[in-house]
Amino acid sequence: MTQPLRADSFPMISHAQAWETIAQTVEPLPPSRVELAKAANLVVAEDIVARDDSPPFAAAGMDGYAVIADDPSAVRTLVGEQEAGLRRDYSISPGFALRIMTGGALPEGADAVLPFEQSVEHEGLLHPQFPIKPGANVRPVGQDIKAGEVAMKKGTPLGPPEIGLLASLNYSEVLVYPRPRVFVFASGNELVRVGAPLRPGQIRDSNTLALSAALRAAGAEPIARPDPVADTQTAIEQAIRTGFISADMVISTGGVSMGRRDLIKEVVSGLGEILVGRVAIKPGKPLTYALITGKPFFGLPGFPVSSLVCFEQFVRPVLRILAGHRLLWRPSMRIKLAQTLKHDPDRTEFQRVCVCCSGEGAVAYSTGGQSSGRLKSLVGANGLAVLSAGKGDYDAGEEVEVIFINLPELRE
Repeated sequence: MTQPLRADSFPMISHAQAWETIAQTVEPLPPSRVELAKAANLVVAEDIVARDDSPPFAAAGMDGYAVIADDPSAVRTLVGEQEAGLRRDYSISPGFALRIMTGGALPEGADAVLPFEQSVEHEGLLHPQFPIKPGANVRPVGQDIKAGEVAMKKGTPLGPPEIGLLASLNYSEVLVYPRPRVFVFASGNELVRVGAPLRPGQIRDSNTLALSAALRAAGAEPIARPDPVADTQTAIEQAIRTGFISADMVISTGGVSMGRRDLIKEVVSGLGEILVGRVAIKPGKPLTYALITGKPFFGLPGFPVSSLVCFEQFVRPVLRILAGHRLLWRPSMRIKLAQTLKHDPDRTEFQRVCVCCSGEGAVAYSTGGQSSGRLKSLVGANGLAVLSAGKGDYDAGEEVEVIFINLPELRE
């Protein structure tokens, strides 16, 4: 049996110190090739080089007539029509024009496309109504990208435009970092799974489902244990060992404080090395981080708000490292407060706020009671107001850094 641990077994460290310690232990997961159709929202693990010019030929940028821009002819004879997807061997000389559709290959000799609405066609003759410049409404060879050019840098997330560009460059597969697989479980004798009847003294486990949702939103693949784990060293150890069989990371929630039944730290210290045991933040002081068989383990507090705030501040950026992202943090900016926020200067605090934008600018409103167990303080919140250690209350009208966890609202 592991030796009991005391609070002073783990020094209280700052948020910055905790993150620096954690970040030094994490690197991207090994990449693999996947079908392009399955690569959305994954991150490219190598520079993507264009194999061919795109487009591979000069093409019409709109429906109209392929012409010679400097042709002085007042009337031009139509020689045919060029559709997209077909390439007929037309050649244009002065006094002639070719009807052409968007995407159609520009015929030899032509250097511009005269839009339909800027000309009149009658009995096989074209009467231009406006002058046109060389290159007008033409997509030249390699306009999007040229052969040999780096089309996409390593570390680029694959959204819809990136998937489209790779498809246009004929990449049917792409080397990407995988989605991190994360095993998550809740510990506590007082917990029951959602849907099970409650006995006196019991509460429902909300953290497992909330964290699973947070993992999916962060691009990870959650592997959730449906039933809470009992407060015994054997049960907790078995859950952690089981999790690491198939997962890249394990997250527990609850049992990380120093009470008689808070056993996570004791069990984890026997399985690996605890690198972070207490952090000077609110909520989330008992956050635990360890390496077990070289893989990251997070012990999150049991209070629902604490677990989700710690997820935002520490777990999410680690997931982004594992998934190959270069940008780890959510955007933030300084916002005026609508009301005074009470703050204990001993710790950095993350208070839940709703940022609303109007013609007069952005204002942050408190979501009400900031208790670590009041999950409703996060419902509807789109920001975390960062109240720095060493400073007391923040007054109404004062600016504070707000980390955006959702888009701000618009108000008239």
